[in-house]
Amino acid sequence: MSRYLCRASAFLAFTLLLAGGLPPPLAAEEPPVPFDTWLGDLRLDARSQGISQATIDTALGNIEPIPRVIELDRSQPEFTLTFKEYLAKVGSDDRIARGKARLAEHRTLLNSVSAQYGVPATVIVALWGIETDFGRLTGGFQVIPALATLAHDGRRSAFFRKELIYALTIIDQGHIDAGNMMGSWAGAMGQCQFMPSSFLHAAVDANGDGRKDIWKTQADVFASAANLLRRNGWEKGRTWGRPVRLPPDFGAGFVGLETKKSLAEWQRLGVRRSDGRDLPQVDIAASVIMPDGANGPAFIVYDNFRAILKWNRSDYFALTVGYLSDRIGGKNTVMFPR
Repeated sequence: MSRYLCRASAFLAFTLLLAGGLPPPLAAEEPPVPFDTWLGDLRLDARSQGISQATIDTALGNIEPIPRVIELDRSQPEFTLTFKEYLAKVGSDDRIARGKARLAEHRTLLNSVSAQYGVPATVIVALWGIETDFGRLTGGFQVIPALATLAHDGRRSAFFRKELIYALTIIDQGHIDAGNMMGSWAGAMGQCQFMPSSFLHAAVDANGDGRKDIWKTQADVFASAANLLRRNGWEKGRTWGRPVRLPPDFGAGFVGLETKKSLAEWQRLGVRRSDGRDLPQVDIAASVIMPDGANGPAFIVYDNFRAILKWNRSDYFALTVGYLSDRIGGKNTVMFPR
């Protein structure tokens, strides 16, 4: 693997693992059957699920397990970063500056996508920046052999076997061929790093060429990202949330996404904007979260924050998307006010 692909793989793994985007590994199961035997069974399974024989023969012919994929899966590090440390790495000033440049470069297309799906252009660019550094680091593994390696391995075989069948479905539908279906070692694909299941759920053929191309077609990348957020429940005209200041006697029982109150109720409980001003007078339900516990920063978040969480189940990730979106759009959001 080239140095570039190694760096790309490391970056994607770093982002996914820090943000909790990969399914957790399970304890080792019984040693799997020989790969050729397993692959024969998979071919029958794929055919029974409607995948054409031509796709099966082309995509699964002569593939072998990829040892590097197993190494990466086995060596996933345990990250113990605070949110401040995570934000410094994933939401850096350099990424904000480059995000503003990308927003200006693709403004017409992004505005069109935003109008259609109700998701701000700045949010699309923020996700694009976090997932693949604006399309620069999309992964250097062929998705079919990578997923087959993980599906055969046994630790998360059920999850990856389903994703493999979905990947074959995408090929069978004609969106891309197996040789060009590239992604991370864990199977996340293209500039928005969709797993095959997310692709089938939300990918869009925005330019009308008959293919949903999240690898190279910018219109499809942006529209697919926006469509997934909309399907996740994104509310047009709403924001994600904001950093807040809590009163000294704020009860721990109020903290968490399971508790939702109106902004007026949070105002009565003493919650204020980070600069001490009153909360907005808007009729919207909100929750208070403290991702680093009682001694860390506090944020008030809305349902659009939950929509981002459905993309990646990490408070750190969702908060950073919100922060980058604000800053790329010119808002001077301060996540750690003094």
